[in-house]
Amino acid sequence: MNKKKEIKIMSLLFIALLSINGLFAQDITTVNALNDDISNHLDLEAVASIFGDSKNLEDFEKRLNDPKTQISNLDLNEDTYVDYLRVVEIFENNTHIIAIQAVLGDDIFQDIATIEVEKDIKGVTNVQVVGNVYMYGANYIIEPVYVYRPVLFSLFWKPFYRPYTSVFYWGYYPKHFHFWHPHPIHTYRKNVHVHINVKHTYSYTYIRRSTTAIHLHNKTRRNDFAKSHPNRSYNARFVGVNKANGTKKRAIQVKQSNGDTYRIAGVTKVNGTKKRIVGVNKVDGTKKRAYAIKKPNGNKKVVTAKKKPKAKYKNKAKKGTDKSKKGAKKTKSKIAKKKKK
Repeated sequence: MNKKKEIKIMSLLFIALLSINGLFAQDITTVNALNDDISNHLDLEAVASIFGDSKNLEDFEKRLNDPKTQISNLDLNEDTYVDYLRVVEIFENNTHIIAIQAVLGDDIFQDIATIEVEKDIKGVTNVQVVGNVYMYGANYIIEPVYVYRPVLFSLFWKPFYRPYTSVFYWGYYPKHFHFWHPHPIHTYRKNVHVHINVKHTYSYTYIRRSTTAIHLHNKTRRNDFAKSHPNRSYNARFVGVNKANGTKKRAIQVKQSNGDTYRIAGVTKVNGTKKRIVGVNKVDGTKKRAYAIKKPNGNKKVVTAKKKPKAKYKNKAKKGTDKSKKGAKKTKSKIAKKKKK
């Protein structure tokens, strides 16, 4: 009987383990990206994870571009190879900003994200990974909380600290690095998930903590690719995305599906003239009407003006008109009598 009970207990434990593994697998699959947008080809949680595990910024750059782990899947310049990511740091007092930039050509760089590290008055170090607006849209910010204090933090606050700037550029790369082809998005998501340290926690916020970091970023900012490809920005990529009610969300002057241009009332047309809608309320509440608007066939379309309000004291006006009519009848009868005489 004891052996049978042990077998039952073991079988129940085995079933429980299978169910837990099934749930864990479901959690992993739910975070897979739903589309193939370029912002999904560099997971910023993975970036935050390897940053916390790096010995220094040189090691961090090496991990970003490791052909074995393949943390990045970005190919912005579409040369069929994953772009090399360089790291550039600048600091001021208790604020360090680490810019991650894609190397896309001879002196052509594009900011992908920044890591902002700042120590407050109480001595607490805060970290934010901020996605570049061109890549990830506005306010894409991750706040990692590390289970242990990263080694990097102790380096940042040492006296006579020298900021790190990558020595690599287009055509000149480290020995350990070699190019690889980008993977399909679902393959990349499965791969990168393995390299995220789940002991750390990652929360999302819309608030950027450091104003100093914003000022410092202006000194290292590189948006060469964004300037030459404005139509590939996050906002441009998501114009025309289906809204919740199934309709299309389009921007002003964006071409519709039939090739026409969508414009609003009062917007300057291509020929410099204004296009206005008849009967639109003006600021003062009255109606704004257009006259002699041309129809498509070239004829004039005349719009009648709004009727004026009727005068007050209607009864008095009517009486006055009746008396005038009676007076006119009397004068006519007098003239007729004189002619008879």
